[in-house]
Amino acid sequence: MENRRNFIKRSTLYTAGIGTAFLFPTELLATIRKRVSANDTIQVGLIGCKGMGFTDLVSMLKISEIQLVALCDIDENVLRSRSEDLKKAGIKKPKWYRDYRSLLADKDVDVVIIGTPDHWHCLQLTDAISAGKDVYCEKPIANSITESKAMLDVVNGSEKIVQIGQWQRSQPHFVDAITYVHSGKLGQIRLAKAWAYQGWMSSIPVLPDANVPEGVDYGMWLGPAPKRPFNPNRFHFNFRWFWDYAGGLMTDWGVHLMDYALYGMRATTPKSVMALGGKFAYPNDAQEAPDTLQTVYEYDGFSILWEHATGIDGGNYGRDHGIAFIGNNGTLVLDRNGWEVIPEDERQGWDKNLGPKIEAVPLQTNQGNGLDLHTANFIQAVKTRDGSVLKAPIKVGYDAALVCHMGNIAYKTGNRIYWSDAKAQFDNEKANELLTPAYHNGWRIPKVQN
Repeated sequence: MENRRNFIKRSTLYTAGIGTAFLFPTELLATIRKRVSANDTIQVGLIGCKGMGFTDLVSMLKISEIQLVALCDIDENVLRSRSEDLKKAGIKKPKWYRDYRSLLADKDVDVVIIGTPDHWHCLQLTDAISAGKDVYCEKPIANSITESKAMLDVVNGSEKIVQIGQWQRSQPHFVDAITYVHSGKLGQIRLAKAWAYQGWMSSIPVLPDANVPEGVDYGMWLGPAPKRPFNPNRFHFNFRWFWDYAGGLMTDWGVHLMDYALYGMRATTPKSVMALGGKFAYPNDAQEAPDTLQTVYEYDGFSILWEHATGIDGGNYGRDHGIAFIGNNGTLVLDRNGWEVIPEDERQGWDKNLGPKIEAVPLQTNQGNGLDLHTANFIQAVKTRDGSVLKAPIKVGYDAALVCHMGNIAYKTGNRIYWSDAKAQFDNEKANELLTPAYHNGWRIPKVQN
């Protein structure tokens, strides 16, 4: 037990979601990339270069067939900085674009990586499909249920290859854990839990509006979101705590972890959802999304529970994030460090313990680089034109986004809300009003096919 605690403590970077894939020095690309015939290259353009989009690009560039031809960002400072990073890797300066539509019109681009804030994903992915590009799109796939459905329809109506950045689907120990869950050894699973306790997240101080930074096309950053004065809190990274652009921890970490709860339980849409929480840690800071939330999803024969809290690391089973499958015979606990099985004891009465019902499984530690395996899986599908090999196709992204947005909608309504698959709506008028965002500034939401 002490060794397991020490392992978890030493693995803080992984627990924070920053594994070796995320810390890979760009200059090392030059040492692993090999010369490839121009006829064998796949030409990539990146939209949204500041955060995870660039990490996805670096992961993809470890594959020698990948040639970067274009970067697109509304911030010229980011374009300049990323080009310098790539120069260290011996990669020549790519074309720069400020408007993603110009990148999509570039005939040299075969594959697009979308790493923009959530409120942009729907337009950019559907436009990329219309432009004939294959797409690697960051999670969550969209900032609403209606947008997610539009993306699902557009991708399914095309022959393009689309991978969603839920890279844990390619992480070997995650796959092994679900194989065990599906073996039936845990017995009847009555509850699955997923949680993210993020102690590193401190209060976001209220800041005054400010001038738009030089080199930033702020109107393009806002896109379909409501027009607001520029505020540093609503820009790089922290955008995810504001409803106009994202869904807080429920859709940020929740998409990753709820995805595996759904995967393990072979579940999709719940019968009902209810949520309680609020801004309990930092009630007066700038964040809009709740810093504390518990969401319960009802299914036939079991429930799924989501929990998150900022400013606290003390999550379930001594882990600050994870998924637990709680069965009659034992519990499997899974996170980015590894997985283990904690058996239940066979008992007769209060004091007679007959021993464990199943054999304990000690911690099976993380092996391999999930992100690199995920981008390689995507490129394999692009090369073979076989979407069936994808580890996180659009439906996986849709299912995870759907339940996470349901959690936020239940929180906003304050009610237990019931979902109808046949009608694709809730039994609650206020909840249904939250299915579809209002688009602004001349942008139009893609229509959902009937």
